[in-house]
Amino acid sequence: MKLCLLGALWGDICGVPYEFCPERNTAKINLNHPFRMISDDSILTLAVAKAILEQRPYRDVIFEMAQQYPDAGWGGMFYREWVQKKNPIPYNSFGNGAAMRVSPVAWAFNTVEDVLREAAATAACSHNHPKGIECAQATALAIFLARKGQDKADICAEITERFGYELTNDLEQLRYEAEAVGFDETWVSVPQAISAFLSTNSFEECLLETIALGCDADTQAAISCAIAEAYYGVDEALANKVTFFLNPQLKKIWSAFSTRYGVE
Repeated sequence: MKLCLLGALWGDICGVPYEFCPERNTAKINLNHPFRMISDDSILTLAVAKAILEQRPYRDVIFEMAQQYPDAGWGGMFYREWVQKKNPIPYNSFGNGAAMRVSPVAWAFNTVEDVLREAAATAACSHNHPKGIECAQATALAIFLARKGQDKADICAEITERFGYELTNDLEQLRYEAEAVGFDETWVSVPQAISAFLSTNSFEECLLETIALGCDADTQAAISCAIAEAYYGVDEALANKVTFFLNPQLKKIWSAFSTRYGVE
């Protein structure tokens, strides 16, 4: 079985119960929480995957799938400007919604230039503020570099040089900053998520520690675990866990994308 996109989906699923009920003690985080579910992060990740598979404009497929899942937990601005409108347009958002959905780009394209271009395109249809576009590009590039076998030091250096993010591989520092500062929509939450990957040593540790930041748990875990999946790899056991939460339409998109772009 070929696998990809599982990190973003599983991060979302496991993070949902803690989005509005933060838990900073990893020992108390339940990855089998009864309130796990997919949310807007997963819906739009699969919308981007579908757009790539069908070679259709990102804007059209994102809008189409947002309309199909009106109760997916959309952010307020996205809901008002996209879900409730018949002809949505970019609304200058710098939210982290562009970063949460971009991971398919890092699997489908094979040069840095292509990844950055396509990441920008996935963002610009809604999150056309420069910071919104930047966060999508930084996330996609980190996943891409991890997929290509770059080590963490090189990933950190590349993201820092291109985007000026203040990243850390010190987990204690990351925890302190997350608790002290919290997050704004993009230029804190996305670097925090990338730092959670850099600061941990396995896929599951990355998931737990990202949720335990106590910030935007599902979105940040979707971002950090997308990178962790590309770096560490995952197995079919995780595929079975994730697909349990996908309806037939979403499972079909995931399966088709993984078959085309995933790894054994």
